[in-house]
Amino acid sequence: MVSIAGKVAPPEKRSLAMGLIAAAASFGQFAVVLPTMWMNKAFGWEVSLIVLSIITLLLLLLLPLLNNTNEKNNKKNSFAIELQSTLIFSLKERNYILLIMGFFVCGFHVTFIALHLPTDLMSKGISAEVAGGEVVIEKDRNNPEFYGWDNEFSFHKAYINEFEASKYVVSNGEYLEFVKEGGYENANFFSDEGKSWLAYTKAKHPRFWIVEGDKYYLREVNRIISLPLNYPVDVNFYEAEAFCKYKSSKLGYEVRLPSEDEYYRLYDYVDASKYDANIGLKQFNQCSVDKYEFNGFYDVVGNVWQWSLTPTYPFDNFETHPIYDDFTTPTFDDRHALFKGGAFVSLGNETLREARYAFRKHFYQHAGFRYVKSSNEYKTKLNDNVYETDELISQYCEFHYGKENFGVKNFCVNSVETLSEYLKDINTNKALDLGCSVGRSTFELAKTFDEVMGIDFSANFINVGVKLKKYDSLIFKEKVEGEIFRDNKISLKDFGCDEIKDKVTFMQGDACNLKDIYTGYDLIFCSNLIDRLYSPQKFLEDIPTRLNDNGLLVLLSPYTWLEEYTPKQNWLGGYIKDNKEVRTFDTLKKKLVGFELLGEHDVPFVIKETARKHQHTISHMTIWKKKA
Repeated sequence: MVSIAGKVAPPEKRSLAMGLIAAAASFGQFAVVLPTMWMNKAFGWEVSLIVLSIITLLLLLLLPLLNNTNEKNNKKNSFAIELQSTLIFSLKERNYILLIMGFFVCGFHVTFIALHLPTDLMSKGISAEVAGGEVVIEKDRNNPEFYGWDNEFSFHKAYINEFEASKYVVSNGEYLEFVKEGGYENANFFSDEGKSWLAYTKAKHPRFWIVEGDKYYLREVNRIISLPLNYPVDVNFYEAEAFCKYKSSKLGYEVRLPSEDEYYRLYDYVDASKYDANIGLKQFNQCSVDKYEFNGFYDVVGNVWQWSLTPTYPFDNFETHPIYDDFTTPTFDDRHALFKGGAFVSLGNETLREARYAFRKHFYQHAGFRYVKSSNEYKTKLNDNVYETDELISQYCEFHYGKENFGVKNFCVNSVETLSEYLKDINTNKALDLGCSVGRSTFELAKTFDEVMGIDFSANFINVGVKLKKYDSLIFKEKVEGEIFRDNKISLKDFGCDEIKDKVTFMQGDACNLKDIYTGYDLIFCSNLIDRLYSPQKFLEDIPTRLNDNGLLVLLSPYTWLEEYTPKQNWLGGYIKDNKEVRTFDTLKKKLVGFELLGEHDVPFVIKETARKHQHTISHMTIWKKKA
């Protein structure tokens, strides 16, 4: 083009024309980047290369203009001869070669900037504002539009002020800076828990990176590839948290992981449900962080789960799932962080706005993160004041940890005290409280035994004991009448159990199908258990193998056999056969042939249902010694 201007333009305007063309060419090098990137994204690099090649070839149509229009009588091949001789002459000139190389270098610089500018902007924390607004979660458990887990239902409302969030989830390229600048060696970036994880794992980079010399690779689901800098980084909570502290030091202001409510606000602000996402195995693996846009942000949903700094906690009026009762409650411990948005592998319920999944902070779950600059308040301790809202569990909290009713002593305390005279002549190393419910008898036994394991089929029940070990107190709702409740607060300190709580462990388990590790006990204590088992015969056959010689098996039961718990053909008593009454105690004496019956006692108890309704029951305690 410059040559054509030199030929065609009048001498007095030649410099201006050539300058304008040079300026336009420089601008064109930048202008062509955006359509080229768009073509790459829309059609692939092969199609883009063909289009650009065609455009270049079309420019050759302008070459005839290099002919001198005033020399019409020149021979037809004079132009070719002139061009050939000019090129031969030019290629011998060092200055010409350097000039051409300069053009290539200029083009290389433009291409380099175009390719790396988006990633560079991401690494510099360029973010967009999210307008303030109200966050409301009101998934109806009685009429759910989609399936959900128990922690997603009930009502939750919060107001989130305006904040800034990174447009992209953090990429491998951005995170690589943290790695190369010694982020994993700088303990100041990690929390106390993060430091413990770091000391244990000796991690130097994300788990799915492979480092060979100065080269980095990524282990995907089905292959190993060179580390794609524009893919989202896959890290655990501790690594994400540490990166935010590192990033804050680089930016000069604080950035952090978003709270759960801030994620909801971002989701609502961009109306994320309307946009396409890398979810449901659409890409089978992660993809570029700038591929799926959500109204100015990217990957609000999909590609990778996004860590939040919010521990999982119950919404108001939380109720456990009737079938899967231990899905959420074991995570109400401030040690499980919620992540949001789903990953490329997520399907069904996991893709919904209301999905609330939480994992221990050291886990890897195809999870990445974005960071926010925000003045909104947030909490990372939401379960300090443990609040038990399940009515049945609250009733058992009152039963185990409540005071006397109508002059009847606390059942758990009375049972262990009654048993105490039989413990004088046995070893007191290990005890098993099988069917421990919410754990009072487990703690009471720990006043005598060196080690006590409490096992119950319901994770919700043992979670009460776990919380009492971990926190200073637990608050449960005590029913007064109808829909009127009052709060009741209990603490291990109130029962003289705070000093011995470290001797107690709680586990979920099936009394009819215990793991092999539960063995070698000096005492197996089974309170109000046997008439609630689906196969008490199997239990009686198995339990002697778990007890030491001369150890004690203690059974307490009111023998209230019900088909909703035990099929009638499995009852140990409470029925008539061959015109004879079959009593549970008689069956026990027949079944426990390797045991000596040391004693039996009636132990009464009262369960308080409301302020004016109580259940009064008498449990039969039998103490059996295993023969050596």
